[in-house]
Amino acid sequence: MAYTTIDDPSAYFQTALYTGDGNAQTITNDGNSDLQPDFVWIAMRSHADNKIWYDSVRGVTKRLVSNLNSPEATVSDMVTAFNSDGFSVGTNSNVTGDTKTFVGWNWKETADAGFDIVAYTGNGSNRTISHSLSAVPKMMIIKNLSATSGDRDWAVYHQALGNGSFCLLNSVAAKDDSDGFFNATTPTSSVFSLGDNTRVNANTDTFIAYLFAEKQGYSKFGSYTGNSNANGAFIYTGFKPAFFMAKASGRAENWYIFDNKRSGHNPENEQSFADVTTAEETTDYIDILSNGIKFRYNSVGLNGSGENYIYMAFAESPFVTSTGVPATAR
Repeated sequence: MAYTTIDDPSAYFQTALYTGDGNAQTITNDGNSDLQPDFVWIAMRSHADNKIWYDSVRGVTKRLVSNLNSPEATVSDMVTAFNSDGFSVGTNSNVTGDTKTFVGWNWKETADAGFDIVAYTGNGSNRTISHSLSAVPKMMIIKNLSATSGDRDWAVYHQALGNGSFCLLNSVAAKDDSDGFFNATTPTSSVFSLGDNTRVNANTDTFIAYLFAEKQGYSKFGSYTGNSNANGAFIYTGFKPAFFMAKASGRAENWYIFDNKRSGHNPENEQSFADVTTAEETTDYIDILSNGIKFRYNSVGLNGSGENYIYMAFAESPFVTSTGVPATAR
């Protein structure tokens, strides 16, 4: 039987680095394939600032901020276009401040890569929402967009937490338990379930949901246990990661984000945070390997003894190609 994978992950995910000059810019990806993104997440590296979030379903004028529970805002001078191989930014200092450095993570929405963006309106009652993945979502991130609701935290479903638990993307808080988020029901290949919690289903409020299914050799959503050792835990992903985000599930810790572009070597020592404005920090936390992630630091944020963590990862290159041949090391 042939090994089925995505041989060129750059067709579906890429990281772009750039320096602001105070003017509008076109940011071009440099992967093997052209990638017109449907979801762009921008973090300022050199200074503390909000983490900016745009997608093609809501449109380029509609801004979200991953480190805040604020509603959707109309901001037309941040991300201004999703281009055939990248994106454009306007003159807002959050995305192009003069001499400031930025990282932009780009995803393509397609069932082929296990990524769907779903907009819906809440009804305040237990329900299901259809999606287009034709596969079971392993992770979901849901945001209440409306200004009328008093509770607009980013709700996160992760398969490793189970269907009765949740985390908040904009918070360091440990996981909590409530059937009101996902109605204690695991998603299926065609629908995901919601309870009556206002963060995911307030009556008449509008919502956006980002759904991720696993694709062999391209994406992975799992858990691991730390050992508080420089010879730390190893996560087998089946690919060389291009993007890795992790959070302690049982204690108050940040959401850590790494990629393959900022350091470009092991140890990967440049990380951002989804949930706070903090500028990029430099600690030798991980090695990015041809088949996974190796932890190299005894921080409780990522590798505490006996602590449990959840993660999401996307590939630079598969460990084994669709021809059954191990990918060339790089």
